[in-house]
Formats: sequence, structure tokens, C-alpha cells
Amino acid sequence: MKIAPSIIAADFTKLKHEIKMIEQAGADLIHLDIMDGVFVPNITFGPMIVEAINKMTKLELDAHLMIVNPEKYYERFIECGTKWISFHIETVRNVKESINFLKKKKCHPGIAINPETPLQKIFKYIDRLDYLLIMTVHPGFYGQKFIPEVLKKIEQARRFIDKNHLRCLIQVDGGINGENASIVARAGADILVAGAGVFKTKNYKKAIRNLKCSRI
Repeated sequence: MKIAPSIIAADFTKLKHEIKMIEQAGADLIHLDIMDGVFVPNITFGPMIVEAINKMTKLELDAHLMIVNPEKYYERFIECGTKWISFHIETVRNVKESINFLKKKKCHPGIAINPETPLQKIFKYIDRLDYLLIMTVHPGFYGQKFIPEVLKKIEQARRFIDKNHLRCLIQVDGGINGENASIVARAGADILVAGAGVFKTKNYKKAIRNLKCSRI
């Protein structure tokens, strides 16, 4: 199980220290929630901050683009050091072109889907993906409560990937913490994104260890 703490929940007044703490705690990726105030009702940060974060860490950066027209910004985020990029299938005109572009740039392509988006929408692309991001909250703000109804979608995705012998990983994001991580892992997740579930705890190492142990 890989753990990707979402930097949105970190204390930005001491960002470098926060990043060092999650590195030492055993994080595998740093998850970046990029919001534009249009696709989702919140604004976070853009390439300039991503570039600064990249200079503070050796961990790979995983950008979740919750923005309209993400195609315009792939190259900029890659230039800033992003190795994983997911876009919402609801926001792009040509999904295959997006996937091919990211692969050509040696960036892991992922598709993100909201809780209400049918999984069937991504089946025809999934063999080209490195990961599928399944949202277990409605995107926009961290600290929301996990939506348990999405577990069935995770299980369905797991069955489809295994049945077709695909290499696509399942990333799950939204309300993940030490209490629900095990049921998400059993449903088939490979990567857990946790914001408040790491950064709002008193012990990052313990929080990440508990999330990793969810697979056992």
C-alpha cells in the first residue's frame, strides 16, 4: 500500500518542515490538490508552489488537477517536477490525447472520477492508465466525511482490473484515515490519499504506519 499525504492539509507557514516530517514518516508520494474555483468551489495553488515543493523533497509529486481545461497546464506542471498527473474525465475533450501526451512526457497518467460518476465511463481508457483516482468525497475541500457508498465502485474497479490483467493502480482520495483505511484496502485500493488523516494528527509516523497496515 502506497500512502500519499495531501499537502492541502499541511501547515503552509512551515511547509518545508511538514514535508520533511512526512518523508521521515514513510510517505510514498506527495499529493497535490490543484483547484481552480471553477470545476470545484475552491482555489488552492498552481505551478509556482508546486515548483517550490519539488525543491523541498525527493518524493514524487502527484498532482490531482481539479480544473477546467487541464490540457493547457500539463506541460507546466511536468516542468515543475510533477511525475503523476490525474485529470477529471468530466473536464477534457479528448481523453486519449491527454493520456498519450502524459505518457510521451514520461508522466504517470491517471483519470479521476467523482463519487457520482459511473465507472463505465473510464473502462475504455483504463488499459492505458497508470492509475485510477476514485473520489470518496465531493472534491473541493479537505476534511470531509468519507462516502461509504463508493466502496462498491472501488470493488467493481478492482474486479475489472484483475479480470483483464491490467496494471492500473487504484488510488482512493477523500476522508481517508486510520479508521476506514482497512475497508478501503479490502475493496481494492493500492494508493491511499490522506490529508487531515495525516497532517491533522499528532504523530505523522503513526498515522502513515496505520494507513500502510490497512492492507494486512
